[in-house]
Amino acid sequence: MLDKELQKLLLPTITALGYELVGVERLSQGGHRTLIRVYIDSPAGINLSDCEQVSHQVSGLLDVQDPIPGHYVLEISSPGLERPLFTLEHFIRFIGCKMSVRLNRPVATRRNFTGLLQQVQGHNIIMVVEDTEYSLPYEQIEKAHLVPDS
Repeated sequence: MLDKELQKLLLPTITALGYELVGVERLSQGGHRTLIRVYIDSPAGINLSDCEQVSHQVSGLLDVQDPIPGHYVLEISSPGLERPLFTLEHFIRFIGCKMSVRLNRPVATRRNFTGLLQQVQGHNIIMVVEDTEYSLPYEQIEKAHLVPDS
């Protein structure tokens, strides 16, 4: 099951609990074990009891639906300061913020960009990195997250 399909499965449960499903990451932990990291948020922020509540419900759902082959570890987390960006809407929401983006194919001989998100034009995000503007296709973004001010 792809991350987007898993996200679609989890969305109704997490929304019914009163949280925003920010995104889902699947990370290989070597061998046959997979880490499923689910990011949640709410206007009031997220604390440990929120994560426990969502973990209990999501774990039950995954046990019944069994969408993930093999062994996995489920982790429920807040997005944190280095908030991951999964959707085009996330990029629109954080225009003007510093972020780091990794592409699956190079643009202008680069795959990694850290700079200021200027705007979103159609399906491209426009970033300024060291005084140079780059137009990055959303479809080529492998991973992106906010970079907190230091």
